Amino acid sequence: MADIKAFRALRPVKDMIEKSAALPYDVYSRAEAKEEVKKNPESFLAIDRAETSFSDEVDTYADVVYEKAASLMKERIEKGVYKSDEKPCYYIYEQTMEGRVQTGIVACASIDDYENGIIKKHENTRADKEEDRVRHVDALSAQTGPIFLAYRENSQIRKIMERVKADEGALLYDFVSVGDIRNRCFIISDDEDIKTIKEAFAGIDHIYIADGHHRCASAVRVGKMRRKAHPDYTGNEEFNHFLAVLFPDEELKIMDYNRVVHDLNGMDKEAFMAAIEKGFSISAPEDEEVHPLAKGEIGMYLEHKWYRLTMKDEIKSDDPVDGLDVAILQNEVLDKLLGIKDPKTDKRIDFVGGIRGLKELKKRVDQQGEGVAFAMYPTQISELFAVADAGRLMPPKSTWFEPKLLSGIFIHEFEE
Repeated sequence: MADIKAFRALRPVKDMIEKSAALPYDVYSRAEAKEEVKKNPESFLAIDRAETSFSDEVDTYADVVYEKAASLMKERIEKGVYKSDEKPCYYIYEQTMEGRVQTGIVACASIDDYENGIIKKHENTRADKEEDRVRHVDALSAQTGPIFLAYRENSQIRKIMERVKADEGALLYDFVSVGDIRNRCFIISDDEDIKTIKEAFAGIDHIYIADGHHRCASAVRVGKMRRKAHPDYTGNEEFNHFLAVLFPDEELKIMDYNRVVHDLNGMDKEAFMAAIEKGFSISAPEDEEVHPLAKGEIGMYLEHKWYRLTMKDEIKSDDPVDGLDVAILQNEVLDKLLGIKDPKTDKRIDFVGGIRGLKELKKRVDQQGEGVAFAMYPTQISELFAVADAGRLMPPKSTWFEPKLLSGIFIHEFEE
């Protein structure tokens, strides 16, 4: 039983939505974030990355940075930029990218569900990245970046979303953001709809983290900190839940997450190709970029030519993790042939999100003057579910979700 509850969102007034909404804090370097806030001081990025208010000499993780984030949030509320709805509601967040639409329910999920495995993860988190968001969430007493969750499609929830989206009176925002993404948001305030949605989620056995593992882990840690500070808590306090957008699996698309290796680990092209052929069939070089057409295919760019690799049966696996294309590439090529044992720490490998296209792979290899790039077939949402259901973890950089959920649209405040 998933506990997915309605909440009173703190959100921008309508005429401030385009200025406020911002890409997630972690897609920017410090310099990029500073430049973005300079161009648009009203961007929520100024709060998400409050070090942009200081000179570069001030440490990103200094106490004063988190204090500044809290003061900026308070200032904008006092100015009337953000206002809270009168009662707990669910919301709809619809995104359209290149004609593809994904529609999610904005709500609050339970930290207990995360702790007891009803909300399942497929990645580990890094303590340093967690700590930053723990301090940010704790300083604001609010979650500002929603966790991207996925669930198996539910007809009751779908019908309510379709009906509400057809109601012009329920529309809150309609704007286009960076990357030509159309964002529409609606409010679900009818008591019967709220009850039906809550009960529908209660009938769902498992929810899955698609993206935002660090933000999720951080929100849970803050909730547990607040519980410790309030030993008489009932479980109904807002700090027991965290901000999320929940999408049905059938609407989600995972993009490819590609690899560029800086060298061939001492091999020349002929030796490397001969080694590759032990596990893959290699098609003749192609003039065009090689986009894998199905699971088990990999595009390879080597010495100014593209090749199509097809996995041989002997290296395939039915295991939910070892059978992933990214895992087979890691085990059979990156590790065995190229000596990359730990892709999280090895500086000889770069990961390139599919949103950048395959031209980016060619560009990087050509600039290096050596090395090789691999274009992957995207991991499927069903594979993500299977890994999480098995209680396992995916290899690093297995999934790339687009479009990204914007921050500064819906904010979940804690009520002490």
